[in-house]
Amino acid sequence: MTELEAHLIEGSTLNSGIVSDYEPEVQERWGETAAFQQSQARTSKYSHADFAAAKVDQEAVTERFATAFGNGVDCHSPEVQEIVAAHRAAISKWFYDCSSEMQRNLALMYISDERFKKYYDGRVRGLAQYVHDSIMTTKN
Repeated sequence: MTELEAHLIEGSTLNSGIVSDYEPEVQERWGETAAFQQSQARTSKYSHADFAAAKVDQEAVTERFATAFGNGVDCHSPEVQEIVAAHRAAISKWFYDCSSEMQRNLALMYISDERFKKYYDGRVRGLAQYVHDSIMTTKN
C-alpha cells in the first residue's frame, strides 16, 4: 500500500508519521466527501493493531491480483471478479462503504497517479493496469 493510498483509504492521523506529507492534498481533494468523513470516524477509534490488520487485508487482495495477473487470468473471469469484490469488501470493512462507482474512481487513480501506479507496478510491471481493467469490467 502506498503512503498516499494508506491515507486515502484510512483517512487517519493515527499514522501521522506516514501520512502527514499528504494531509493537505487529501483534505483538499476529499475532505468534504462522505466517504472521507466515514473513514475518519471509523479509523479514529482504531489501534495500531487494527491498522495492521487492515493492511494485511489490503495486501492479501493485492497479492491475489498479482497472482491472477502473473498466471494470465482474464480480468473478466469469475475468479478475478471475486478478487474485485474482495478489494471492495476490504475497503468497506475497514474504512468506508465502497460502492462499485467509488471503486472505479479508485481504479482510475491506480493508473493516473504515479504513486499508486508505482505501488502496483512495483510488484509486477503492468499490475496497475490489470487491477484497473479488472475493476472497470465489474457489471454493477
